[in-house]
Amino acid sequence: MPLIYLILLFLLFPITAKAQERITVSGFVREKGSEELLPGVNVYLEHSTYGTVANSYGFYSITIPKGTQGSMIYSFVGYKRQTRPIVANTDLQIDLTLEPDNQLEEVTVSGNRQQQKVSEAAQMSQIDIPISQVKKLPAFFGEKDVIKVLQLMPGVQKGTEGQTGLYVRGGGPDQNLIILDDAVVYNANHLFGFFSIFNSDALKSVELTKGGFPARYGGRLSSVVELNMKEGSKDKLHGEGGIGLISSRLTLEGPLANKKASFLLSGRRTYIDFLAQPLIAQQQKGENSKIRPGYYFYDLNAKVNYDFGAKNKLYLSGYFGQDKFSVKETAPDEQRSSGLDWGNATATLRWNHLINQKLFLNTSLIYSHFNFGVSASENILNPSPPNDEFKLGYNSLIRDFSLKSDFDYFPNTRHSIKFGWQVTAHRFVPSALAIHGTNLPDDLNFKAKTINNFESGVYVEDTWQPTQALKMNLGFRLSTFQTENKTYLRPEPRFSAAYRLADDFSLKGSFALMNQYVHLLSNTGLGLPTDLWVPTTDRVAPQQSSQVALGLAKDLEKPGLAITLEGYYKNMDRILSYKEGSSFLSIDGQNANEINWEDNITAGQGWSYGAELLLQKKTGRLSGWIGYTLSWTQWKFPELNFGKTYFPRYDRRHDISVVGIYELSKRITLSATWVYGTGNALSIPVSTYYTFGDRFDLNPDSKPSPNETTEYGSKNSFRAEPYHRLDVAVQFHKVKKRHERTWEIGLYNAYNRRNPFFYDIRKKDNANGTGESAVLSRYSLFPIIPSISYNFKF
Repeated sequence: MPLIYLILLFLLFPITAKAQERITVSGFVREKGSEELLPGVNVYLEHSTYGTVANSYGFYSITIPKGTQGSMIYSFVGYKRQTRPIVANTDLQIDLTLEPDNQLEEVTVSGNRQQQKVSEAAQMSQIDIPISQVKKLPAFFGEKDVIKVLQLMPGVQKGTEGQTGLYVRGGGPDQNLIILDDAVVYNANHLFGFFSIFNSDALKSVELTKGGFPARYGGRLSSVVELNMKEGSKDKLHGEGGIGLISSRLTLEGPLANKKASFLLSGRRTYIDFLAQPLIAQQQKGENSKIRPGYYFYDLNAKVNYDFGAKNKLYLSGYFGQDKFSVKETAPDEQRSSGLDWGNATATLRWNHLINQKLFLNTSLIYSHFNFGVSASENILNPSPPNDEFKLGYNSLIRDFSLKSDFDYFPNTRHSIKFGWQVTAHRFVPSALAIHGTNLPDDLNFKAKTINNFESGVYVEDTWQPTQALKMNLGFRLSTFQTENKTYLRPEPRFSAAYRLADDFSLKGSFALMNQYVHLLSNTGLGLPTDLWVPTTDRVAPQQSSQVALGLAKDLEKPGLAITLEGYYKNMDRILSYKEGSSFLSIDGQNANEINWEDNITAGQGWSYGAELLLQKKTGRLSGWIGYTLSWTQWKFPELNFGKTYFPRYDRRHDISVVGIYELSKRITLSATWVYGTGNALSIPVSTYYTFGDRFDLNPDSKPSPNETTEYGSKNSFRAEPYHRLDVAVQFHKVKKRHERTWEIGLYNAYNRRNPFFYDIRKKDNANGTGESAVLSRYSLFPIIPSISYNFKF
């Protein structure tokens, strides 16, 4: 790792030499009461160009001329602004708290900025969503879901009806780096993708980056979704929870060790299994065969931290979640059972160390695990022949151990530098299959080969403002991946910049080269847990993308609006897909030991380009956003669609989202979302005809039997009907002393739009009795769905 430090010293030597007649003001910004550290707080010297933004751990550092007299301003969306007078004769440490601003009146801005303006930031294609907004929006069955809120942003498409999959600027669901407290989450889905694993009560912040990626991020092609858990309140015990139609949740947080430490414990469980059993039993009353399906999920977030003083803090956090689905059938002569379960586990141990007023260090030890399993068995109660039994077991997993260090260095107001390194030890079990039975070989017990890999990366990036009008983020990342016999070394340059054309109006541009060393193979395109995670190997090279973007950003301070318009072009190389008719799973007892996923895939290219418009308002009685995306995505694989270019399933020409939250009063909140999207590109049968095979009956007078053959034509040549939906909700709040109660009533798909989920060709008798006709049938999943939930805080 010494190379990164040599580069840093070379870059920073002249900077530090020029800063001898300046002083540094630094410190931590917390939330009043809970003492939660606040990331992203805007800190600046009033009536000057000196300013900075607090890092992910609430630390800020700003260097100003010695002898400066004035006021330091601290502002953040949703909090009251703080002012601190200073006389800068020596280095200062100012730790302070910001008080939440719960007033409904419109925020008035008069010459002083209340937050970092989108026109000032060098970073582009980045969106942060306040968790308070997430909790006010309508939700499917009342379950607040940050991932589904991200789907409402321009440049982000959902997969199919109700799914939490993210398809960002033409990329697949595996091309999103999802991080929870520094730990990578490989499968973020509950209930086959209809809910995500993230409980918003346990989250402090969520940020989406779609392009112009800073050098500190690597390993994915399309986006970074960074989520941070709350730290836990240090003032007193607090609680938050809710009871909904299909699940309930509870979060507790409070101080420990004389308020030097705090904890957070948050749990959620669905009770679909308890609700469904009486209905199933009533339906099957009197039947000989009893079928007992069952499903539930749960998740648990936990975090504890200890403050050792001004320079050292320690955090331990974790997530644990599981989905379990089972079906049991009991008949007079036999019993059958099958099931599948999947789950994530993450753990992060972080140490924050303030080396000096200009240099901050975070070191993390990280564990991440995802496992998926399938089981099936059939037991004959009266076996003939004896031991006639069938059992199947399938399992796949991925497990990571990571160590990383990240430095934040603030030499002066023109430079904000980040640098660091990360190493990850991967273990993959792409599939493990065991089948037993009288009709199969006795020694059949297939186990997939365990694959161990080592991934690492070093990076340096500098947010540099050479002039008052120009701000740039210059970065470089060097990533490596070691397979059994090969090492891949990939340089990744990064660049983004903002040039101020006028007050509150900027021209922005970015370029990023990304590499991805882990891949997700899917037959369905639905992001199900059955999809298979596999690594880069000697035969399978890493995926790579390059993305360039250009845009405009404008802040309108009086109404509190921000407008961004961006155009982008992204090229993707060596993306993976299954060959036609291939799968990772085979139940053929004769060749099960020969399964090799590398033989069943093909590599190709992809292109995505388009434009995105976002009008966003985060403050005031009326808040929300309007987003529009115009985009094209195309793929080309030598072994698919006869080598011709085609549109992948989630190509979407037009995508519109309108989101509104209105605080009618302190007791009533109204919210609504409306979405529209061009239909997905699908493959459906275009014709059916009959062929005659070579097999004949032994009877010489018999005729060959016809075989029905279906022709699909070009891949994804059919375009589904447009998707659109309106969701509405109203919240009734009751605040009494330190307690708050909220009833929420919502409607999902309020005008009962029958959106297409899939299409099928079925035969229908002609009315005139002349035979049959093929009819294209559309199937929908969700009609209008009402929901009601009860939420509380204390």
